[in-house]
Amino acid sequence: MIDLSRYPHLSAIESPADLRRIPDEQLPIVADELRGYLIEAVASSGGHFGAGLGVVELTVALHAVFDTPRDRLVWDVGHQCYPHKILTGRRDRITTIKKKDGLAPFPRRDESEYDTFGVGHSSTSISAALGMAIALRHKGDRRKLVTVVGDGAMTAGMAFEALNHAADINADMLVVFNDNGMSISENVGGLTKSVARLPGTLFEEMGFHYNGPVDGHDVVQLLQALRTVKNLPGPQLLHVVTTKGKGYAPAEKAQIEYHAVGPFDPNAGVVKKAGPSKPTYSDVFSDWLCDVAAVDDRLLAITPAMREGSGLVRFSQEYPQRYFDVAIAEQHAVTLAAGMACEGAKPVVAIYSTFLQRAYDQVIHDVALQNLDVTFAIDRAGVVGPDGATHAGSFDLSFLRCLPNLVIMAPADENECRAMLTTGFRHDGPAAIRYPRGTGQGVAVAKTLDTLPLGKAELRRRGHGLAILSFGAMLPPAEEIAKELDATLVNMRFVKPLDETLLLELAKDHSAFVTLEDNAVAGGAGAGVAECLMARGVSLPVLHLGLPDAYLEHGTREEVLSEAGLDLPGIRKAILARFPKLGSLNQASA
Repeated sequence: MIDLSRYPHLSAIESPADLRRIPDEQLPIVADELRGYLIEAVASSGGHFGAGLGVVELTVALHAVFDTPRDRLVWDVGHQCYPHKILTGRRDRITTIKKKDGLAPFPRRDESEYDTFGVGHSSTSISAALGMAIALRHKGDRRKLVTVVGDGAMTAGMAFEALNHAADINADMLVVFNDNGMSISENVGGLTKSVARLPGTLFEEMGFHYNGPVDGHDVVQLLQALRTVKNLPGPQLLHVVTTKGKGYAPAEKAQIEYHAVGPFDPNAGVVKKAGPSKPTYSDVFSDWLCDVAAVDDRLLAITPAMREGSGLVRFSQEYPQRYFDVAIAEQHAVTLAAGMACEGAKPVVAIYSTFLQRAYDQVIHDVALQNLDVTFAIDRAGVVGPDGATHAGSFDLSFLRCLPNLVIMAPADENECRAMLTTGFRHDGPAAIRYPRGTGQGVAVAKTLDTLPLGKAELRRRGHGLAILSFGAMLPPAEEIAKELDATLVNMRFVKPLDETLLLELAKDHSAFVTLEDNAVAGGAGAGVAECLMARGVSLPVLHLGLPDAYLEHGTREEVLSEAGLDLPGIRKAILARFPKLGSLNQASA
């Protein structure tokens, strides 16, 4: 619970209605308490940090001026919303954020009426708020629409598509541009430079009424500015200048490092710990990328604003002329790679699974359809964990597997990941390698750039009766259950093309297959196995184990896998429920 003696004003605020009863002259004190409480809360539990610190005064001013939740407030990017959650009835639960059964790390409609739109991804808020404005105008409802766009959200094309439309129909809405010069990394691109030089002209020419710039850390200025534009008709844009990490000196100084943090001592700041004893898959990719670049100057690397998370820091330093951060522009990233490939380059697009979804049309039309030589390094595939449903990589195998020309691989360990990246890069055509978040199994990673035979699986264990076909990161529990049941185990490696020869061979002397993957069962790798058998006229029971037909809630990776039935007990239970005789046979043999 909140300490009443340290936070006397904040402790009295159970909702924005309470905030609106506080005199203006006391609101800066509220903001100070809110910042202190945010630092204390995130320090104890971890979470997104710098962006929330930067919008403390803005959050207080918005809820003071507008009649939320009747007036609609949309946040973008959503990780700015921690102060908003604290002021909207979730103050005492803020330390549960990202934890199982705790608060979501982004605005979520079913969590609070104050969260008007779910915004786990970037640059959607203006479109969403415009849609709300149109629907409300259609009903004759005159409530206010406000969207806060910041922390890199204004670098994506979708934001400008919405601005263009809003101006065209003279929509009554307010866009608050939170200009902090940052995304997760520094903002990049000509647009960022133009906004810095010509903000008023740029937005006025688009058809918005521009106001600002306003000091985003001066509550009095913010209140005056918001009240000025609140009742103005037509599309309004308020330019607010803030500092990411404001009010906590280490976060102001190291804005990238403090974007998101684990628990830390607020007096000492984040203490750098020794790295994990095992490399993460992102580390494996980082080393591989630099190693290949050293021997093949055709390699060019692209990221849509995820340099740190995708493991591109080292490459960006060693090969700056071959590194392209295109900002939060996933569609552009993929078509840019396609254009590079047209002229003989070998581009590698480093992207999270959840963000690749945003460029699906470009993957189909601009890469796969034209059979262009682009390698997709897909990080955070499968179960992600604390960031929840908006960031889960649950669907990439399903939405990629149906595309002609595309080779798809899923490594079971770190060394296999390196080999698959090399295989995909050297393949003359589009290839995707999807790997999970975090560390692998501790397998030694070769320094050489070895390749795998295209479309060939690996028979790990020869057993009887049941054949377990494991795709990617699910191999460790598959190995355990295969030993228990004396089952055959195959590390499938390739989702497309499947090793049909091995599958048909195993179908002859096995009574059933079990497919195992950390992807949605619907349309996933297991579905490909069933399709293969059906196409060949093979009738064989197949149990598909994977992620359920539901959006996965936040929690640790282990908790989410357990809830999905993809830990060892869950896999064992599912197999024995479908094939109960295996359990009795196993007991008899024991």
